[in-house]
Amino acid sequence: MFAKQATDGGEFGANSLRVFLRMLGFVAVFKMMPFRMESNSSRRFSGMRRSGLLLALFLTLLTGAKARGPQQDQTLTRVATRKGEMTLRADTQRKSGNVFTAEGHVEISYQDVKLRADHMEYNEQTKVAIARGHVQFDHANEHLDAESGTYNLEEQTGTFKNVRGTVKAEHFANPNVLVSPNPLTFAAAEVERTDAETFIVKHAWLTVCKPDRPKWKFYAPRAVIHLQKSVTLYNATFHLFYIPVIYLPRASVPAGEKLRQTGFLIPSATHSTTRGYVLGDSFYWAPTDWMDATVGAQYLSLRGSSQNGELRMKPWENATLTASYFGVIDRGLPEPGGILMKQGGHEDRLFFDAMLPDGWRAVADVDQLSSLTFRLAFSETFAQAVNSEVRTTTFLTKNTDGLTVSLAALSYKNFLSASPDTDIDIRTAPEIRVGSLDRAPWQNLPIYFSFDAFADAVHRETNVPPGFSTPSFVSRMEFAPSVTAPLHWWPWFSVTPTFTLRSTRYGGQLENSDFVDEPFVRTTEEFSLDVRPPSLERTWSDGDTQWRHTIEPEVAYEYVDGVNDFAKTPLFDEDDTLTDTNDVQYGIMQRLFRRTNNDDSEELISWDLQQKYYFDPTFGGALVPGQRNVFQALDSITPFAFEDSLHRFSPIISDLRFEPAERFDTEVRVDFDPKRGQMTAIGTLLKIKPYKESFLTLAHFSTINIPPLSPTIPPTFEPYSNQVRVQVGYGDMTRRGWNTDFGFSYDISQQVFENQVAQVSYNGSCCGFGFEYQRLSLGSVRDENEWGFVFRIANIGSFGNVRKQQPIF
Repeated sequence: MFAKQATDGGEFGANSLRVFLRMLGFVAVFKMMPFRMESNSSRRFSGMRRSGLLLALFLTLLTGAKARGPQQDQTLTRVATRKGEMTLRADTQRKSGNVFTAEGHVEISYQDVKLRADHMEYNEQTKVAIARGHVQFDHANEHLDAESGTYNLEEQTGTFKNVRGTVKAEHFANPNVLVSPNPLTFAAAEVERTDAETFIVKHAWLTVCKPDRPKWKFYAPRAVIHLQKSVTLYNATFHLFYIPVIYLPRASVPAGEKLRQTGFLIPSATHSTTRGYVLGDSFYWAPTDWMDATVGAQYLSLRGSSQNGELRMKPWENATLTASYFGVIDRGLPEPGGILMKQGGHEDRLFFDAMLPDGWRAVADVDQLSSLTFRLAFSETFAQAVNSEVRTTTFLTKNTDGLTVSLAALSYKNFLSASPDTDIDIRTAPEIRVGSLDRAPWQNLPIYFSFDAFADAVHRETNVPPGFSTPSFVSRMEFAPSVTAPLHWWPWFSVTPTFTLRSTRYGGQLENSDFVDEPFVRTTEEFSLDVRPPSLERTWSDGDTQWRHTIEPEVAYEYVDGVNDFAKTPLFDEDDTLTDTNDVQYGIMQRLFRRTNNDDSEELISWDLQQKYYFDPTFGGALVPGQRNVFQALDSITPFAFEDSLHRFSPIISDLRFEPAERFDTEVRVDFDPKRGQMTAIGTLLKIKPYKESFLTLAHFSTINIPPLSPTIPPTFEPYSNQVRVQVGYGDMTRRGWNTDFGFSYDISQQVFENQVAQVSYNGSCCGFGFEYQRLSLGSVRDENEWGFVFRIANIGSFGNVRKQQPIF
């Protein structure tokens, strides 16, 4: 009886364990053998032993079940379609008619689409898959997680419910827009995929922030996602830290490589002491890949309104066109007595550069400014405001077989003062110019011929008292053939003489500083001799580094005869400042080169010393003592005027450049006048990047100014110019992390800060903010303080008015 009981007990335990293991997904087979016991104690011991073995076996099988996981060996089905092969994997699947029904870890792969779910039904005839439970959709850079969905494999369309998805896009770097590496993340009640490039989402949240704690997001009852293009939102609300900030009836957000999308830009707002509250917006139009335009306006609470526009085009290969307009309708600043001082105006710019058929090139660089007062009063930056020159250059040129033909129209205006505006206006239009490169008619003789010729119509006028003006078109023609014979003695010594015969005809001349309509011809003989003495050089090594020091002397002699009466030559451009000349220029250039580990050599230090000696200090009687004299012979050595009396020696020009590494660059230029016994011009420019993204730029310029020729020196004349400009900062406008930029321009002579600017900003992975303070002190025209704020939205743009960092020069 006890044996029978033992056997029954063993069978019961085995059956119970077998049922339990089947529940875990295992098939267990046990064969229990009966034991014969002699006593109760033996039977109890045997039962305990058998129970321990069964428990150990159970734990072992349970551990194996956990290690293996819930997934069984899947079944695989391949179905051929007219566009490719569809594969269906699942734990279990069956087919009834045209419908496959799959359960457990179901995955459909078709072309570059993967659809996963817990349960799926696929119709072989309609190519439609119905998925439920943990639905996942993947295609290229798209990923969707949904509760359920229906998808047509061949038409690439479908609908998904309760969706959370991401769309990745590699954006091009943009210096004006914060770019986020995060994908576009959205959550929606329903997503409809209408084609391979378009999603329609309903009741959706969208952001490029990290989805767990987004800094900002858009909510829209309806949105359309155009892959690699844009996201269009309808009746959207922008939320910042879960707080609704602005309502947008329709908004378009870039979602592709190029952050360009037609639509209204984010409005701007700021405040300044002279313009008041400034509110504005612009419309951006990008109809094609090769063209875009921006048109906008601003309301100035204290002044009036401003308008701006910009057009950019690349109509064909090797062609560029940009045009811009900025204007202000000014109510005026109140002056004592109730008078309003209006400073409005406009500035137009156009640039066009294109390569045309048959080797022609067309260039147009046009700038038109209504007044210097307008530029000083309303320019955005200090560098723009203090630029007093307006240039226009247009030409059509062709180079063929060493011959150059050009058609040109040029104009130059230099504003000398503001309030009232005084200027000098020079125009050269039309002009035709023909020239040739040096050619050697005889193969064995080192004699080269070239020529330069032009004909144009010129005009000059100025409203500086007492004023001056020529007729609208004054004819001018010139023909100048040249011959050059380079001579070489030994490899280290060469001499190059050049002779030029220049004949120029003017349609009028000056008599007692007045223009008279009497043509005259000026014929000059010009001779130059360029001497290259032998250079000295020394090379040595220091470990893996090689050093080379060179000393290169230079000598150039120049002689011009035939100008005769320089005072009757009307001055239109540098071609008319030619005088009788007899001088020699000499100098020494020293260079220090470094080469490490067989890399290319780099120039660390260069020091150039130059001076001229004038055999004829009167320049054929052209020099007028007591006033600023500017001739070609003087400009060729220094751009700073120094000649107001007879000088045998020009200033000694020292130009020292030091660039030991990519993160350090400095230049120091000094003009020392031996006659005055002092430095007449000093210029220092220092650029340092000492640590990572940090930078420091320091500039200092000081000159001695020669008084202009006038009965009385104007009150605005400064005998000394002495200014220093500093810019220091870390990072840039769109860099991740903290960024700073501080700068100022200080006039030491006037003891006044002309410009001060400070920027502080922080950028995260999906947004950033920044603050700016700027002060401009530009005499009586402008004394302004302006505060700015900007909030940057990654991949979209910015709200505010903080400008990008401006270079000092």
